[in-house]
Amino acid sequence: MAKQPGTGEPSVRLLRVGEQVRHILADILQRGDVHDDVLAAHMVSVTEVRMSPDLRHATVFVKPLLGKDEEVVLKALRTNTAYLQREVAKRVKMKFAAKLKFIGDESFEEGSHIDAILRSPNVARDLSADEE
Repeated sequence: MAKQPGTGEPSVRLLRVGEQVRHILADILQRGDVHDDVLAAHMVSVTEVRMSPDLRHATVFVKPLLGKDEEVVLKALRTNTAYLQREVAKRVKMKFAAKLKFIGDESFEEGSHIDAILRSPNVARDLSADEE
């Protein structure tokens, strides 16, 4: 069963495996185990890993420190996907090794955009009018 009945949310198993894969990838990148000049020069945060219901695919959301050179870092990660998949497969005891897909994490930009909207004078005026 991939989802909690009636909620549309991933199962505990999917969340647990995704978090385990996230920790493994973060550890590999932090230690500098990937012999790539671009990845060695950038600190990369693995913010989330979403597993497919059959656990064969993992979407990995990453963000370079301060968001600098995101496309270059994503290209380097995609170039080294085979090595990273092998390392994850060694450390996660599952029947199949998950295929990794790296995507830039846009949640920080979305959060900043929402924060800017909430702090805009028009919204602040409307919020203060509701309080009165």
